[in-house]
Amino acid sequence: MIVFLLCAGCICLLILLYLFLIAPRLFRKPNMAPLLSSRYAHRGLHGKTTGFPENSLGAFRLAVEKGYGIELDVHLTKDGRLAVMHDESLKRTCGVEKNIGDLTLEELSSYRLEGTEEPIPSLEQVLELVNGKVPLIVELKPTSSNIQSLARAVTALLSSYTGEYCIESFDPRILMWYKRHFPACIRGQLSMDFRKRDGLSFPIRFVLRNLLTNCLTRPDFIAYRYEDRNKLSPRLLRKLFHCQEFSWTVISFSQQKTAEKDGARIIFEQYDPAESEKK
Repeated sequence: MIVFLLCAGCICLLILLYLFLIAPRLFRKPNMAPLLSSRYAHRGLHGKTTGFPENSLGAFRLAVEKGYGIELDVHLTKDGRLAVMHDESLKRTCGVEKNIGDLTLEELSSYRLEGTEEPIPSLEQVLELVNGKVPLIVELKPTSSNIQSLARAVTALLSSYTGEYCIESFDPRILMWYKRHFPACIRGQLSMDFRKRDGLSFPIRFVLRNLLTNCLTRPDFIAYRYEDRNKLSPRLLRKLFHCQEFSWTVISFSQQKTAEKDGARIIFEQYDPAESEKK
């Protein structure tokens, strides 16, 4: 009996520890309501149907015209400015073997996206274009050496922006910076079921997949890949802690209905939610 009680006690302690590790921010929570009235166009409304490349001013302009919120990606340039692009490398989108961190913003502006006339935009240009008309999800894409510099640059620029926004990142160190230096900012932890091919060691993949760094970051929301959203940790965060979920990347009306039924806000591409609802 004593052995049984000891084992049961250890199991209870492990469960409590696990819940402590994954818990989101529970106290002094910011008001997320203005962010929850929108669906979010992933890197703007881009693709063959729109004619605009991802993370371009044209894709963002179209999203604003249709009333969709925007999810976008931000990198730090060589001269400490902020470029809007998903990859650190320009290879996939511009066809050149160069990295954003090795170029100034002026140098980046000479490249064009996906064979179009669309330049690589700066975050300043995007904020001027959006001008508070729709909410923004700003994903910070740090390198191992510029975490603080990137966070400071984004915070400095957004400090004068009057529109609704939140920040998110796969890197918990970004959220730790915001928790310490700008706790009023709405922050979200991006995650997914990382695989070996993602270049991370098994312990890091395990910790990030299960959101075990939440004890250090206490995010206000989780942004979890749609295909992986029924893993234990995101399910517990939704059901037990009532943590807001943003589901990415939703690519169909059926996926939209599934995610929104659970209360998630969607980050979508490849289709138009409003047009799908009319059918």
